[in-house]
Amino acid sequence: MGTPTTRPATLDDVARAAGVSRATASRVLGGYGFASPDTRDRVTAAAERLGYVPNTAARALVRGAGVRLVVVASGTDATVLDDPYVDRVVSAAARVCAPQGIGVALEWLPLTAPSCLRRLGEDRSVHGMVLVNTTAAVLAEVPARLRGRVASIGTGSPAVPSFDVDNAAGAEAVLRHLYTRGRRRIAMVTGLRWLACAERSVTAYQTLMRTAGLPVRLVTGDFTADRGGPAALEALTRWPDTDAIFAASDATALGAIAALRGRGFRVPHDVAVAGFDDIPYAAVSSPTLTTATHPVARIAAAAATAVLHGRRVPPVTAFPSSLVARESA
Repeated sequence: MGTPTTRPATLDDVARAAGVSRATASRVLGGYGFASPDTRDRVTAAAERLGYVPNTAARALVRGAGVRLVVVASGTDATVLDDPYVDRVVSAAARVCAPQGIGVALEWLPLTAPSCLRRLGEDRSVHGMVLVNTTAAVLAEVPARLRGRVASIGTGSPAVPSFDVDNAAGAEAVLRHLYTRGRRRIAMVTGLRWLACAERSVTAYQTLMRTAGLPVRLVTGDFTADRGGPAALEALTRWPDTDAIFAASDATALGAIAALRGRGFRVPHDVAVAGFDDIPYAAVSSPTLTTATHPVARIAAAAATAVLHGRRVPPVTAFPSSLVARESA
């Protein structure tokens, strides 16, 4: 005959032991609403005697406080969920939220349907959101229930604070480095042009080139290595005298290096290549990649902390970016 099991004490058990209603026991243990000192003492004593452990998730759902932070990544299709950048945001958010008993979930938001955010606003399990790849259309659809518990990595609005890298300064540092190394025919492979935050690098590039009296050579990219190779070859086809390529991401830059070397170009002797992000592989690639820093983990942690604690923060928080000079440029 097996040993009988003892079930955990429930809120109903506590209420019966204290001689009060379930609702009164819930108010006392939840720390809200009115109850007399005697009632509070009886309920607390009963809970301790029975070893009652409150269900914090259920309590949060009742209060509408939520039990999960949702990282919402906008994109043209669901492949945005495979982006290593998004992985790093989720990881940093989880490190912030786990000690508070808040989970982290990831959702794709189609660019054509930003109104899908309303569903998250109606979900009482959602504590707040961190938006990635933000657009004006997305910001306009932020649910009223979650205002004050939403942050954006990228473009913000008066109601949604923004956390991001100062990619204009980082891009400028890389471009000035290329210039000091004697490069005068610098092409840029951009990021996704529909992202307003990605345009800051493009604007910095255009301003510096025009100020220096140098030609502006833009090729549209998408931050991926797959696009980096074709974009670099397109630049050399359109402008054969190109002596440097600045890519909006390290992945794009590494794709460009692979394609250029495959066509017999020597990097950096024939064409210098530089990126942006300083991903771990940039320090061990061949050649090692000149780039600018992008503290993704710090940015995501700051955004998640603001959401988790409902802190008042400046409308824009920009994290510095600095040059990392290596062999490729």
